[in-house]
Amino acid sequence: MERPGGGGGAGGGGNGTRRPPNVVNFKNPAEMINDLKKNSKSFGLLIVVIAVLLILFSSFYTVGPEELGVVKRFGKVVRTVEPGPHFKAPLIETVLRPKVTKVHRVEVGFKTIDPGPPARYAAIKKEALMLTGDENIIEVEFIVQYKIKDPVAYLFNIRNQKKAIKDASEAAMREIVGKTLIDAVLTEGRFEVQQEMKLLLQSTLDLYDSGLSIVAVQLQDVLPPDQVVDAFKDVASAREDRERAVEQAEGYRNDLIPKAKGLAEQMINEAMGYKEARVNQAKGDTSRFTQVLTEYKKARDVTRKRIYVETMQEVLGRMDKTIIEGAPAKNVLPYLPLGTAKPKTKSKGGR
Repeated sequence: MERPGGGGGAGGGGNGTRRPPNVVNFKNPAEMINDLKKNSKSFGLLIVVIAVLLILFSSFYTVGPEELGVVKRFGKVVRTVEPGPHFKAPLIETVLRPKVTKVHRVEVGFKTIDPGPPARYAAIKKEALMLTGDENIIEVEFIVQYKIKDPVAYLFNIRNQKKAIKDASEAAMREIVGKTLIDAVLTEGRFEVQQEMKLLLQSTLDLYDSGLSIVAVQLQDVLPPDQVVDAFKDVASAREDRERAVEQAEGYRNDLIPKAKGLAEQMINEAMGYKEARVNQAKGDTSRFTQVLTEYKKARDVTRKRIYVETMQEVLGRMDKTIIEGAPAKNVLPYLPLGTAKPKTKSKGGR
């Protein structure tokens, strides 16, 4: 039985009609040129629109909160702009945005390998080794913190700003250390070294019109060379012993002086009291004598007799005595037994 349609597929051996293979219809060059001529206007317009949009888009820019925009036109600075969105003339203006509120830092004598934590550092001997005023060698590692106070001067007056400030910092520190004794740099003179270094570095950068302001100089490590570390440790230990002895002496002084002052004040008060008593007593004696003298001038005999009687009363009142009065006293033989008399008390050195 014969199947309708005759045969198999394209790969079969039937008698059906075969489909021709797909053939790409290539246009000849003349036709392609004609098509481009027809579409060139619209294509060119599209290119122009895209270019204009790209230019306009690139003309808008934003200045960050830590930045200050410096706008240049054909290489000349024409204005500075504050943080926020802004527009610049396309193609002819460019914008630089230095960070003026950020505190930058430069490390001299070492570098930070890993901020950590924990932080890791590497020493740079050629920067750290310095000669002191008494011709000793020490290793000085320090940090300089600075801010940009004039962005235009910072951008255009100094080439390679970080290297310039690092070189100036190293030179200034070498000058300060070179006129300072090693003991001062290692111990109590560190603050003065930092302050002198800050002033000298600022004056140097101002001389260059760098547009930079030094915020702080911090000495990180100040160490003697490895060969003499033990000797410097002995010196530091002796200095600590001296300071401890001074503190103990000051403590003893602070305890003793108040006590001595209190004792002196007490003695002064007692002397003043004794003086007042003696003065008052002398005044009283003087007043009594004056009164007696006045009475004596009025009645000499009576006053003389009264004084005599009062004196005898005072003297005889303290003595052992026998009184014989009246007629029998005339017949009594006066007799004084000196040999049998014994004083009741004997003073030292007496007979």
